Amino acid sequence: MSYVDGFIIPIATKNLAAYRRVARIACKVWMDHGAVDYKECVGDDLKPSFGVPFTKISAAKKGETVVFAYIVYKSRKHRDQVNAKVMQDPRLAKLMKPGAMPFDMKRLSYGGFKTIVGDSR
Repeated sequence: MSYVDGFIIPIATKNLAAYRRVARIACKVWMDHGAVDYKECVGDDLKPSFGVPFTKISAAKKGETVVFAYIVYKSRKHRDQVNAKVMQDPRLAKLMKPGAMPFDMKRLSYGGFKTIVGDSR
């Protein structure tokens, strides 16, 4: 089964265009280094009739939305190999400079996940 890194990011809606530019570069970097899939998704239906909304989990403030992003790998070992290459990539280094990200990095939520069910059609 695959391995997935997942992210939840509260972001000011006014910064979405800048975020999309950063995300396109990040997608290219991860895919160039062997990620199986890479998705960045912006909140669209964030007022569910059940459960806890992503806006509450992420402590999104007025004027913010939530980005849900994930990167798929063949395995955790593969993730570690890909991320080691990604962290050395100069394209990513540019994005990591102070003030370059259009959101507060301290509010980003992240985790690595073992896939327990999946369909690769």
